Amino acid sequence: MNIMGNTASIANRQRGFTLLEVLIALLVLSIGLLGLAGLQTIGLRSNQMANMRTTATTLVYDIIDRMRANPQGVIDGDYKIDTATTPSSPPDCRSSACDTAELASFDLGEWKNAIVRLPGGTGEITQVAGTPPVNTITVRWNESRDPTVTGTTCPPASDTDLKCVRLVYSE
Repeated sequence: MNIMGNTASIANRQRGFTLLEVLIALLVLSIGLLGLAGLQTIGLRSNQMANMRTTATTLVYDIIDRMRANPQGVIDGDYKIDTATTPSSPPDCRSSACDTAELASFDLGEWKNAIVRLPGGTGEITQVAGTPPVNTITVRWNESRDPTVTGTTCPPASDTDLKCVRLVYSE
């Protein structure tokens, strides 16, 4: 038995990768890259949704802070607004003095302008009279950006309802 002869024949058989091995390695790599791309897409979508929810929550707290700064406007009911209403040419209370009603109109105009930056964003403030009055602030947006999503139930009852944040405020 020639030991050298056996070694040479083994070396001849193991010179490199076969085409089949290369194709299998490419298949495994492709599946891994597709999975990674899918995770990246899900991560981006989740990040966008979280950003929209954070923006909506911030907007609710923004108008509450504005209402706290103008308690007489809240008592007078100047902060009530429905989703379809846009304050008509509110005064600029940054550069000139405003009364409580003008300040409320200014605040609502700023708030509505910020809400429309959300996809399909709308906002409303309802008030129940009392001492003190109880205000319900609602911000809605189309998180899926699907034009068939138009429902206004809050919290959303189905996939056809807009996403929303609602907070009840009373002084």
